[in-house]
Amino acid sequence: MGAKQEIYKLMNQLVEGGKSILMISSEMEEMLGMSDRIIVLHEGRVSGEILKQDFSQERVLELASGFVEGT
Repeated sequence: MGAKQEIYKLMNQLVEGGKSILMISSEMEEMLGMSDRIIVLHEGRVSGEILKQDFSQERVLELASGFVEGT
């Protein structure tokens, strides 16, 4: 098992034990696969929050680029 997989395993064990984890990543697959919710920043400010049931690469990229619907 690789180092990342070992870290993911440990993170999942901590979550199952009731702990919370704040993970910072620029890897899309990692964020979508390991997160319950994603907070996206644009130019150093929170541009949005996405809950697991609403995850999509497109939504993450919209928020990261500063795109806001209706503007």
